[in-house]
Amino acid sequence: MYYAYKYRLEPSDGQRKELDRQRDICRQLYNHTRYRLNEYRENHGELPSMTTLRSELPGLKKWWDDLNDVYSKVLQTVVERLFNNLSSLSALKENGYDVGQLKWKPPREFRSFTYNQSGFKLDKKGGQTVLSLSKLADIPIRLHREIPDDAALKQVTLKKEPTGEWFATFGVEVDREPPQKPDQPTDVVGIDVGILKYAHDTDGHAVESVDLSDERERLEREQRKLSRKDHGSNNYEKQRRRVAECHADLKNKRRDFLHKLSNYYAREYDLVAIEDLDAKGLVELDGNSRNRAGAAWGTFLQMLEYKCEREGTRFVAVDPAGTTKECAACGVSSEKPLWVREHACPSCGFTADRDWNAAWNILSRGIKQVGAGRSESTSSESPCDSDGLRKSRSDFRTPVETALPTGTTSVPAKRVVEAGSPICSRARSARSHGP
Repeated sequence: MYYAYKYRLEPSDGQRKELDRQRDICRQLYNHTRYRLNEYRENHGELPSMTTLRSELPGLKKWWDDLNDVYSKVLQTVVERLFNNLSSLSALKENGYDVGQLKWKPPREFRSFTYNQSGFKLDKKGGQTVLSLSKLADIPIRLHREIPDDAALKQVTLKKEPTGEWFATFGVEVDREPPQKPDQPTDVVGIDVGILKYAHDTDGHAVESVDLSDERERLEREQRKLSRKDHGSNNYEKQRRRVAECHADLKNKRRDFLHKLSNYYAREYDLVAIEDLDAKGLVELDGNSRNRAGAAWGTFLQMLEYKCEREGTRFVAVDPAGTTKECAACGVSSEKPLWVREHACPSCGFTADRDWNAAWNILSRGIKQVGAGRSESTSSESPCDSDGLRKSRSDFRTPVETALPTGTTSVPAKRVVEAGSPICSRARSARSHGP
């Protein structure tokens, strides 16, 4: 299995200058290779292979002295990066998108370069952990969590954020199989995502969205200050960095919430069903696009998918069409405007929270999609009993990971804790041993 570990670098002023210099050399090589690619296509009527362009690197070093200061593997990954971008464009064209050609990269848009397979290692020097990079430096690194001993380091990507900070992201391979879970899932959950209540699941929990109003106000205030600075001045650059820090703060708090929430669902269930939303298309709709973009549903789905794969949990993305309108008890569809927050079926009389009803429909579709059987003793039960009467929330499995008072069903975002923490272990132990 493959993992990514990201750490903050703490380079000195001299090391920062050298990092920036090598990053700019890679950018110039990218632009040069792009020019050679277009020139080759004009002369030969086809694109050159990656091997052809790589073979030109030794010849370039004879007249381009700066290339000799950069590790050879780094230069090769720049060529690979160009071809990967070209492949992405080709895929978009095949899907009917009207796309142009690869563009020239200015300094602000080329922020990273990669050591692949060799040329880097973690080391201890002077009692401090450093990242040793060939032809660059030994850069102090803040190793806030250990990389597993059985992990093989495959590559490291150095990236400069708009805030001016440098980070190292290690790609590691671990010879480890995901945990074994039952072929017939017993703990299953359906999740309906929203804006005010970020996630509403079939266990009856509504997780509130993380409150970022203070961060947004701070960002808007700093952006107004930036608009009053003279473009290109020292004060403008200081304020631009301050705006970038506000953006980073907003992004980090949102991603922290999404990581913890997706981690909980991936670890605690055998099957997770969720809406297969077109996040980009929803953002492009008129009205409320800012809140839809801030919800980052696409990011949440990506995190949930790869974490379910890592934990051995079945991940099912279902068609969201009609999940809100359809009755979870009888299947009859009824129109409901957005401001109506309760589902009341005109056919069978079943009433429930609008999002809870949708979560049950999502779970039902997910179970049908994978062909898994339902267990009568778990949260995959029908929301109605044998007489067609709605069950109370207390009839369903008690959740873990929320650290909420007894009987609370609305989960504040700040109370979402990461699965595997001590409070979760105590909750699981109490559930398994009983009162």
